[in-house]
Amino acid sequence: MVAVVLDGRATAKTIKTELAQKVIALKERGITPGLGTLLVGDDPGSHAYVAGKHRDCAEVGVHSIRIDLPASASVADVKAAIKDLNDAKEVTGYIVQLPLPFGFDTNNMLELIDPDKDADGLHPLNLGKLVLAGGEEMTSPLPCTPAGIVELLERYDIPLRGAEVAVIGRGVTVGRPLGFLLTKKGIDSTVTVLHSSSKDIPDAVRRADIVVAALGSPHFVKAAWIKPAAAVLDVGITRVETATGFELLGDIDPGVAQVAGYLSPNPGGVGPMTRAMLVRNVVEAASSIN
Repeated sequence: MVAVVLDGRATAKTIKTELAQKVIALKERGITPGLGTLLVGDDPGSHAYVAGKHRDCAEVGVHSIRIDLPASASVADVKAAIKDLNDAKEVTGYIVQLPLPFGFDTNNMLELIDPDKDADGLHPLNLGKLVLAGGEEMTSPLPCTPAGIVELLERYDIPLRGAEVAVIGRGVTVGRPLGFLLTKKGIDSTVTVLHSSSKDIPDAVRRADIVVAALGSPHFVKAAWIKPAAAVLDVGITRVETATGFELLGDIDPGVAQVAGYLSPNPGGVGPMTRAMLVRNVVEAASSIN
């Protein structure tokens, strides 16, 4: 058996087509959604990711502005840029691209974002709303990668209600918020969040109907750990030096494709979904404007 590919690129393309129609309707009401990005430093991965977000916006008709600051920027410089984005009427949602250079208090910077313009869904207020959520539909922005994971699973009709889910990694951008989202009433999965101090990760993974690997350790999850026909999503990625340069490796060993029923590859799986969810947050924020 070879796993069915959970194609994040194709699914994100469909979502962006749907969003483009919403943007047209908003513009007919005189509202233009706008994304802002604040990038500090010269990390190549961050620059590539931000560029991709702006391309996504252009595809769906969302206005976007980009603020790039050098790695030498001061805390005051970054705070001033955040204030400008909070005040900019043409920006309905924005992100502070992470990671910030060494020396910055990331949580402090995120707390300065207007929660209504939090396109990444990582402001403490919005994360708190996710923790407190009941069965009602969420109106606050959701963290983009967890939202993209759930959207991808749902669009492939993979059952979530009652499903055993193993999430490997407890980071604030994926692991922890994903656990809250999957256990929300209406989704109703049973989630085990695994981390560096978990006693028997392979055993916990073997019980799972769905496995999400988000730890950033190349080929960490082995084929022998996977329940036959399980859905496996490769989220973590590591830049590994090779004899000819660098290679990007996910957390899932290639052999998993011979055991799993569904596999979200890396790249090409959750990454495009994350960007699509960010654009959706921007469009939804614009939709709430009277």
